[in-house]
Amino acid sequence: MPPSPQRFIHVVAAVITDVRGRVLLARRTDGRDLAGLWEFPGGKREPGESPEAALVRELQEELGITVQVGAPLINVPQQYPDKRLVLDVRRVTAWQGTPRGVEGQALAWVAPGKLVRYPMPPADRPVVAALLQPDRYLVTPEPDEDGKAWLASLSRALAAGIRRVQLRAPAGQSQAGWPGLVTQAAALCRKAKAEVLVNGDIVLARELGIGVHLRASQLAGLPARPLPEGLPVAASCHGVAELQLAQALGCDFAVLGSVLPTATHAGGAVLGWEGFAALRESVSLPLYAIGGLAPSAIPHARQQGAQGIAAIRALWPSLP
Repeated sequence: MPPSPQRFIHVVAAVITDVRGRVLLARRTDGRDLAGLWEFPGGKREPGESPEAALVRELQEELGITVQVGAPLINVPQQYPDKRLVLDVRRVTAWQGTPRGVEGQALAWVAPGKLVRYPMPPADRPVVAALLQPDRYLVTPEPDEDGKAWLASLSRALAAGIRRVQLRAPAGQSQAGWPGLVTQAAALCRKAKAEVLVNGDIVLARELGIGVHLRASQLAGLPARPLPEGLPVAASCHGVAELQLAQALGCDFAVLGSVLPTATHAGGAVLGWEGFAALRESVSLPLYAIGGLAPSAIPHARQQGAQGIAAIRALWPSLP
């Protein structure tokens, strides 16, 4: 006898901020799934309700406030043992009344930088990343022979607002001057207050005190997170097994693709957005979509559960 299909639930949640920029969280009460964890307030959409109407109703019932629903932030598809859900998160631009735990739930106003300290259900964790972390992840192209033009373009990208960078090694990491280029690039990133990760080279990352972006082929061979907390660790992934390995290792985020066909991998397998969203369900890591994407795709990527996009050409400025 085939297994019964799992329940699917559409949950609508709110990012509510006060005049000090703090974000409102609610604690799940005893007797509920995931009791004791903190979440963005909201609840289930009923049949026939629009997401906006559902959020207005839920916040009136749970917090005693009447809200004005603003722009979408992110949709997070998530698989749980007994159900599948999508967490549809909207910003609240204004409200009337004073938020209180009408159903006996504890509330907390939390400074954005402290959100990561609060234990949350898997679907809520990517929401914190969407609020705090960059929506663009630059992957650098092959450097030129002396690296001068490459460093100049990196400077331009940082000046344009890029705040997370992967320094991708030359083919086979054979370029003798690569460690020196990484050192210079890391200094540029630090000056711009941008997070920097080097591709694949854990030893070099440790030496320079920067992050590492793991190749998919490295994941299974690592017994533990290769860098201490405070130095970012990311991974390239293409399927469920790699995503789960990345999460088990304690990676801070991952890149998943290819979502669309690309010129550099013509004819290669692509996930499509439906495939990306299906894989998004399996982990709570922030995930960048990669493959044939430009910044204009970020709003759509967010609706599939992505943190944003990772790209080479679309984020790398050419010199004048």
